[in-house]
Amino acid sequence: MSNESPVTSIKSVCILRLSAIGDVTHVLPVVHSLREQLPGVSISWIVGKTEAHLLEGLPGVELIVFDKSAGLKGYVDLWRQLRKRRFDVLFHMQVAIRANIAAALVPASIKIGYDRARSKDLHGLFINRRIHSCDRQHVLDCLASFPTALGLDPAPPRWNLPLSPDDYRFSDDYIDPSRLNIVISPSASHELRNWPAARYAALADHAVKQHGANIILAGGPARTDKAYCSAIQEQMTTHATNICGEDTLKQLAALLERADLLIAPDTGPAHIANAMGTDVLGLFASSNPHRSGPYYSLQWCVNRYPQALERFTGQRVERARWGTKAEFNGAMELISVADATAMLDQWVAQHYPERQ
Repeated sequence: MSNESPVTSIKSVCILRLSAIGDVTHVLPVVHSLREQLPGVSISWIVGKTEAHLLEGLPGVELIVFDKSAGLKGYVDLWRQLRKRRFDVLFHMQVAIRANIAAALVPASIKIGYDRARSKDLHGLFINRRIHSCDRQHVLDCLASFPTALGLDPAPPRWNLPLSPDDYRFSDDYIDPSRLNIVISPSASHELRNWPAARYAALADHAVKQHGANIILAGGPARTDKAYCSAIQEQMTTHATNICGEDTLKQLAALLERADLLIAPDTGPAHIANAMGTDVLGLFASSNPHRSGPYYSLQWCVNRYPQALERFTGQRVERARWGTKAEFNGAMELISVADATAMLDQWVAQHYPERQ
């Protein structure tokens, strides 16, 4: 670095956060904050292939796509892109062996990573500066603190996803302005975070019969996602529109912005909905919503994580390591249909009392 102060001498920042969708969404506020606090800074973001589709068109950001499915070739391609470059700062925002190897390929003077309590997989060997430790922090707030390691302010929660008119036009066929529009995105990346299809069907039927809701089932293109949404649709006694696998991530974001509510477990679409300003009725038992739930909808989460943690691990939330999972068979079944319908009724009463 030069004789300038550390902040004013920073001209380029590389962000390394490959996945997953929810965590990538959490990094967006950091990008916007860096552009405001360091005018003219060059920002590059090493991101996964799937996640890059959500970020395309992000102003002032170069996306460097890392194909984690390509194995060794993915690292060789990354090395070729970076070998003649140098960054002032690397934000190493992912604790995983794969991400550590990628971080080693990033030439940067300052490499900022997690505090010791949140480090694992030899993360500390690939950084030379750490963020401050903070006990029991939401993932979004943790990521927002990375700029503070440079003496900057933490990033405020603002997302501004780059969407086009075409993305919004996709939702025109599915959103009914005369009804309560509820999107259900049931499939999480980990099967043990999924709620039974029959219970989703019962919740959806309640939403239709009690609140006149327009139900839209959404999910990824994977065969398991499609089968899950089809199972929900088949077990409903009322109508739902199933668009699973038919939308892009950006189209999903536009749809969620125009929807009234999303119902989902601990999964990426919950964080996309949060970013778009839409409430989320979260279903949590396998993970702690206060750590990884939809940031502005924690009050609308059905939270059976304390019961699941104690039943399957014998631990109490207050004493368990922050981030401990309760991903066990039967954990999500601790959430009853009555739990979910009661939360939905409470949400409708507060936001749409005329629909009661």
